[in-house]
Amino acid sequence: MKRFIFPLCLLIIYTGAQGQVNWTPLFDGKSLDGWKHYGGKSQFELYRESILVITSPNTPSSFFCTQGEYGDFALEMEVMVSDTNTSAGIQFRSHYDPSGNNGAGKVYGYQFALDPTAQNWTGGIYDEGRREWLYPVSLNPKAAKPLKLKELVKIRIECLGNESRTWVNGVLTADLVDMTDYNGIIALMVHSVPSVGKAGGSVVFRNIRLKSITKFSSDPPLGTYVMNTIPNMLTDFEVKSGWKLLFDGETTKGWRGAYLDGFPAKGWQVEDGKLNVISSEGHESAGGGDIVTLDQFKAFDLSFEFKMTPGANSGVKYFVTLKEKNEGSAIGLEYQILDDSLHPDAKLGRDGDRTLASLYDLITAQKPSRFIHAIGKWNTGRIIVYLNNHVEHYLNGVKVLEYNRGSSAFRDLVAVSKYKIWPDFGEAPQGHILLQEHGSEVSFRSIKIRILEEPVKKD
Repeated sequence: MKRFIFPLCLLIIYTGAQGQVNWTPLFDGKSLDGWKHYGGKSQFELYRESILVITSPNTPSSFFCTQGEYGDFALEMEVMVSDTNTSAGIQFRSHYDPSGNNGAGKVYGYQFALDPTAQNWTGGIYDEGRREWLYPVSLNPKAAKPLKLKELVKIRIECLGNESRTWVNGVLTADLVDMTDYNGIIALMVHSVPSVGKAGGSVVFRNIRLKSITKFSSDPPLGTYVMNTIPNMLTDFEVKSGWKLLFDGETTKGWRGAYLDGFPAKGWQVEDGKLNVISSEGHESAGGGDIVTLDQFKAFDLSFEFKMTPGANSGVKYFVTLKEKNEGSAIGLEYQILDDSLHPDAKLGRDGDRTLASLYDLITAQKPSRFIHAIGKWNTGRIIVYLNNHVEHYLNGVKVLEYNRGSSAFRDLVAVSKYKIWPDFGEAPQGHILLQEHGSEVSFRSIKIRILEEPVKKD
């Protein structure tokens, strides 16, 4: 079996004593006591005051786990990855179920990703064995940096209450608010290796230390996107960054019917923290009709959760002016919400430009299947309109399309779409946010917006 041993000189550079005030070593550099191997057959060895992992072929993911559990803490370590085929991570607040995987055992829970591929999602948060990606680093693109191979990288994880934050070489990469786990084991892991040709890579973990915390060491830069899975709630940091809820989970305050002075008397329902569209058997605007925000917006970051029923059709529209006075749904740029498998609209339009997360009838969303949550599960949509009219659509943390409002390319798309009859379609300087009533049962929650403004110029 191929073995990759890191050059001694690379390790010596980093062997200087670190301050241990309030810190507890989880690995003393002399033995592997206090750790236990679960899962696949990749090897965890003691090597020059480090834990060296050598990947094995045709084996599931391998985990090297602490015996103790930890709740609110800061965890630091240094990590070195040998090659782009060796994907790894650090489990935190995780768990071991000996009955999982048909009795083979299962480690599951939050994972700090070590991603050596061109995707550059090191520091993102993955939910191993459960929900998969919770915070892909595409949500914080300024923090996405290549993981330098064969060089030690300093990582930091801080967990406090329901919030977890991660850093790579001192740069904050992810901020997750989630109520699933409040304590658990820590584990070093390497992902499954499918073949001999990709096996034999190595990961080094060293200077692993932990301390209890009662507050975070620092806040993220203002405007950093927080993946907040608690419905209809903003953290203090989100409020400080300028986020506001457009739906409070209890009332219809801030909304009205698209062509009404007030909120529709039928067709919509607030229940259990959800804003529900009541089914009218697929007839567009046959119930209560679309609803729009009272306010209008220019440049913004809009985030929302939605849940579909089988065969559902709906949408979130933006730059809605209502000046068209058309029948049916109001006109605007639309983030499509659709059951691509069952609704016939998915096969209409051009090249799939009416499918989920697409810019309806204009641009097709390029969405990996693993980032499409099943019907009946919550999905997170996001629309960013920058000050320069660049627009991005996201689905469950992944950017699926982008375009420039008002550009020649955009106008060419409009010219061959259903919107060609509307002058200057999609180019209004501001407009309402709209939730579409298309006759299908759909639910919305956690609708929040941050206004993007010109930076203050200093003299």
